[in-house]
Amino acid sequence: MAAGTGLTADAELVMAAQSGNVTALGQLLARHETSMRAVALSILGSGPESQDAVQDATLVALQRIGDLRRPEAAAPWLHAIVRNACRMHLRSRVAVPMSHDESVLASVDPMDPAALVERHEMRDWVWHAVDELSPDLRLVVILRYFTDVSAYGQIAQLCGVPIGTVRSRLNQARVKLHDALMRTADLSHDDAATRLAARGDAENVIDAAQRGSFLAELSARWSPAVHITWPTGKDTHGFDYIVRAMDRDMTAGVRHRIANVVAGRDVVIWESDLINPPHDPFHCPPGVAWALFTDEGRVSRVRLFHPRPRAELRPAV
Repeated sequence: MAAGTGLTADAELVMAAQSGNVTALGQLLARHETSMRAVALSILGSGPESQDAVQDATLVALQRIGDLRRPEAAAPWLHAIVRNACRMHLRSRVAVPMSHDESVLASVDPMDPAALVERHEMRDWVWHAVDELSPDLRLVVILRYFTDVSAYGQIAQLCGVPIGTVRSRLNQARVKLHDALMRTADLSHDDAATRLAARGDAENVIDAAQRGSFLAELSARWSPAVHITWPTGKDTHGFDYIVRAMDRDMTAGVRHRIANVVAGRDVVIWESDLINPPHDPFHCPPGVAWALFTDEGRVSRVRLFHPRPRAELRPAV
């Protein structure tokens, strides 16, 4: 087809998107949003389900754009994804068979930001969209898709809210994340340095604890009135209790090792392995998750959670 036609323009946008150009990807999805919505309406009718299906399909397309082998076939590919998303919504009503090609797409979690974080530029675009969420929604998204504290019950415990609230917030986040991704596709994003710095901060704090300079490191980074919620539900303020607790663990031979760090605009998640000494293998649970909330660059609130309780590893008697 001659240059300048719709299909050629689609092919150019697809190839640019497959190279990591998020502006091209945003333009491609925006161009076909109306026809994708029409497909959803033809299957589900008017109502919130059709809008949900389009949002789901958009997020799948973001994740799977690299799998499109015929760039000129972007429109039918997107429509197939929408049809599959609609079938997923209909499964609770009646069994609807899927074609072989579409069944491949069914295995993709339509709301999996982690799967989008592959290329440098696309990674920063997704993180920018995540940071557009409200603090409550951003926290559950980060926990669910970027950490091992991903089960609804675990997220509920760390956040101190009912499981139903976690489900509701994740549903809201899916809608808002879709909108934020589409709205910010043409912006320039470069957040990699922030993410890398967060990992360095976590390692510096933990290293300081193991060197005996934990208080000095906290004083440099955290608010002196920091509010800490412990896994038991106990609340403390300031540095005294956490410094004493860390010193007790260090004296007992426990060591912390940072396994994962995820940073949003004003919340950072640390996942630490707790390595117990050979003579006391059950002194601490095997790991701890830290949710750190920042205010004007300093940590003002912390919630601690043990994803796997100590009793799970204690041998049966």
